[in-house]
Amino acid sequence: MKKTVTIKDVAKQAGVSISTVSRVINDSKPVTDEIKQRVLEVIKETGYIPNPLARSLVTKKSQLIGVIVPEVSDTFVNEILNGIEEIARMYDFDILLSNTYSDKEQELKSINLLRAKQVEGIVLISWVIGEEHVNFIQNSGIPATYISKTARDYDIYTVSTSNKKATFDMTEHLINKGHSKIAFIMTSKEDTILEMERLSGYEAALEKHDIQLDKSLIKYGETDYESGYNSMKELLDDGIIPHAAFVTGDEAAIGALNAICDSGYRVPEDISVAGFNDVKIAKIYRPKLTTVSQPLYDMGAVAMRMVIKLINKEEIENKKVELPYRIVDRESVLTRK
Repeated sequence: MKKTVTIKDVAKQAGVSISTVSRVINDSKPVTDEIKQRVLEVIKETGYIPNPLARSLVTKKSQLIGVIVPEVSDTFVNEILNGIEEIARMYDFDILLSNTYSDKEQELKSINLLRAKQVEGIVLISWVIGEEHVNFIQNSGIPATYISKTARDYDIYTVSTSNKKATFDMTEHLINKGHSKIAFIMTSKEDTILEMERLSGYEAALEKHDIQLDKSLIKYGETDYESGYNSMKELLDDGIIPHAAFVTGDEAAIGALNAICDSGYRVPEDISVAGFNDVKIAKIYRPKLTTVSQPLYDMGAVAMRMVIKLINKEEIENKKVELPYRIVDRESVLTRK
């Protein structure tokens, strides 16, 4: 078995002290260029790998950032993670990923676990953030940024899009396509700031076009397929047949689309369907989903850059960052004559 090379071996071969090797590795104190080059050459020759725990004790930095996600297999989360990983790599941070399966207790346990692992910052992605999450992280003293439907309810560092304007624009897009009876299926409870903003955008678009608000067309559910399916099925079973259904989550929108088809209607010929987020399934499902495209990769990248700034005590202009969005018109919405 090949012997593991230690810092002592490197020091002996380079003809310097162990502390000198440590200074070169951690760039903690100046050494001459000649000695630095000699130590680096020995490290390269021997394949020595510094112990990250020992290094963190010297530098007081772990170069670790914890990322907590509700469901690692979710396409919304996947695309955000791509942005998070890219920026972390760019700034020489490693990621510790914790998958909580949307369980509140597991999220709190993950925060404790990451604190024990001495992470320097946390990015928390959660469907629903509560006061307990916020207080728990703030009491830990670890810098954190949040991506969540309910994050804007709190005075914390968040990344999102302009939900009221995006919802207004999609509702108006459907109206301009000739749809006046528009079901609105929201993917979280009605008492969050996010859903109040989205409802406000929906109502404002109807008002602008002199369309009477019909509360029977409004449903509240969750982000998953089953919830979208059940919400749409309830409308149809009650004899409420909308011209279009605007669902504020793509997976739930696909559920609504299938409920329409299972009830004997066609999409988009009988009922048009629009979603929100523009995750991968929106592009590959048939008919392809018209949706509000959020820059999910950019959301992850900005959240990671923000937490790195907090770690480095750099100035952050805005606590609540809103990124641009766009309406993507695909096959699931038909122009109504």
